[in-house]
Amino acid sequence: MSKPRIRLLLVDDHFFVRMGLTSSLNAEPDLRVVAEADNGLQAIEQFRAHRPDVVILDGRLPGLSGAQTLVKLRQEFPDARVLMLSIDEGEEDIYRAMQAGAAGYLPKATQLQELLKAIRAIHAGERYLTPALAARLAARGAAATLTARELEVLELVSKGLSNREIAAALGCSETTAKWHLKNVMQKLDVTDRTEATRAAVERGILHVE
Repeated sequence: MSKPRIRLLLVDDHFFVRMGLTSSLNAEPDLRVVAEADNGLQAIEQFRAHRPDVVILDGRLPGLSGAQTLVKLRQEFPDARVLMLSIDEGEEDIYRAMQAGAAGYLPKATQLQELLKAIRAIHAGERYLTPALAARLAARGAAATLTARELEVLELVSKGLSNREIAAALGCSETTAKWHLKNVMQKLDVTDRTEATRAAVERGILHVE
């Protein structure tokens, strides 16, 4: 008797991406895409209906992001096994996904054989990161974690606001805004505002659409 197939839920907002992946995955004798979704809320509904073995989840979705979808899904289904597949490869992106309960993380540019390996490993109860992503995650120090207010300051800096404008936007003094910005630059190990924005984008702390 043949083994039962690994049942997959594929979540991506691009129809042609889903179509291509579904075709490739269903060609494998041990895999079967049982449901698809193009946004986070639909993904949770499809999980309820089909209870797949593994979810392949896009990191960037309309409405609920991939990370937000992951959190909500795991709140309702703590045993859900999720592989995040994303264009974002910064250490903060990886860290947030793994902290939220992802069993694995791969870039969208991953080759099919790597994706198949990850799906099978996650189905077997393992966590999966490529050596490159694992090294990037390991290099992330605890000091890299920004507070919610520091993130707000960083986002305003990335939009080109001055310290005075940041203070006005946050309802604090200019001295407080400068203090938060100083902490941000220390944590990112940079010396000016431009470097802070660049480092934040590279590490996945900020995303520029």
